[in-house]
Amino acid sequence: MSPLFLVLGFPLLGSMALAFFGHRPFARTLNMIFSLGTLVAAGALTMEVIARGPVWVWDQEFFIDPLNVFMVTLTAFVGWTTSIFSSPYMRVEIAQGKMTPARLRLYHSMYQLFSFTMLLALMTNNLGILWVAMEAATLTTVLLVSVYRSAASLEAAWKYFILCGVGIAQALFGTVLLYMAAGKLVGSGSDALLWTHLETIKGTLDPHIMGLAFAFLFIGYGTKVGLAPLHNWLPDAHAEGPTPVSAVLSGLLLNVALYAILRCKVLADGALHNHLASQLMMGFGLLSVVMAALFLWRQKDVKRLFAYSSIEHMGLITFAFGMGGPVANFAGLLHMTVHSLIKSAIFFTVGHATQKAGTQLMEGIRGLITVNPTVGWGMLLGALAILGLPPFGVFASEFLILTTAMREQAWATPFLLLALGIAFAAVFARVQPMVFGETSVKTLPHPPALVPVFVHLGLGLLLGLYIPPYLSTWYAQAARLLGN
Repeated sequence: MSPLFLVLGFPLLGSMALAFFGHRPFARTLNMIFSLGTLVAAGALTMEVIARGPVWVWDQEFFIDPLNVFMVTLTAFVGWTTSIFSSPYMRVEIAQGKMTPARLRLYHSMYQLFSFTMLLALMTNNLGILWVAMEAATLTTVLLVSVYRSAASLEAAWKYFILCGVGIAQALFGTVLLYMAAGKLVGSGSDALLWTHLETIKGTLDPHIMGLAFAFLFIGYGTKVGLAPLHNWLPDAHAEGPTPVSAVLSGLLLNVALYAILRCKVLADGALHNHLASQLMMGFGLLSVVMAALFLWRQKDVKRLFAYSSIEHMGLITFAFGMGGPVANFAGLLHMTVHSLIKSAIFFTVGHATQKAGTQLMEGIRGLITVNPTVGWGMLLGALAILGLPPFGVFASEFLILTTAMREQAWATPFLLLALGIAFAAVFARVQPMVFGETSVKTLPHPPALVPVFVHLGLGLLLGLYIPPYLSTWYAQAARLLGN
């Protein structure tokens, strides 16, 4: 049996088991065990791809290549470390009365189902199943964001459902148009939506239909990426949902939605023989970077602050893939990796900091370096890393993106530099008093899970100093698959 079925089976089985036992004291451990099983299976799948090359499973309905295999491993890894962070975090939420047994059961079950939908979206070869998986991810996220059942969380979940529901409807229409274009060449049936089949005939697809299809697909999946001006759901979802949900939203879901766009861009580039897809991605990516940088100055909620930081970085990644070429694609893949690792680590520290302070307002969070030095240093190092301070990996990827932009898209370079400078000043000005300010806050009743924080930061530092050869090879192969 292929490890692929285990990668999907562990979270699906975990979701069903935790739907019954998610409120029990051992549920937090069970959540970590299922997440660890998913990671081990993803590692086995990665080894199979390294040994055999691209893998097709179940009559080509599933397909693993260098583009998605490292994202599967990254998704499984962050899902596991977030489950570790979630355990003590939820103990405090239970002690404070925010989580009832029913809510805890829903949270644990939907956490595993959310992992399943993301992994399904990454590994399917069928663009129709990809759409179904993204829609399922939307529904599970709605339940996770609203788990507290407060007025604010229900409003955030409703906004998320409406905006992303409209976006996913646009993606459905784009998928239908793509099916129309392919049906003229390969006939009706599910084969018309298999990405590997479409990739071989992309040069003969109707360019008029494909241009319209990509526009709808980009708008639809771009909504879930959080690209401006379709980003309004993201800060509210981060602010009102549990912090572990914020970590997987920023660290995983945004990547999966962008992955869907990249698969569609490969087809559009081959069919259109022009730069429409690249121009759309560069335009909306640059708009997202600039808009998010400006909004960072207005934030008072720490989770909203880092939510806008996620919009900024996803915009930068989208811009990099829009430029295309081996260097920009390599930099975009590297930035996706380090952003997932570091941003999730930041949300881990934010979760503990807000529980200590009893508020998410930054003016109420002070003196973390005194209250708990590891939380304080974790937040400070995480903020410096995500702002692109060398030698962290974000610096390396941003340097590659900026130098490529200077050569290929010189007009955009001043906007990128100005936005990154504004973002640096805004975030650092708010993190510094949270870490070093005066405080009288007492320590938490339960020790926080800080190992995931420093593991993520350590990996982010490693990728800034040295990229292991096998990982560099993956990036280079994936960059070539994405083309110019």
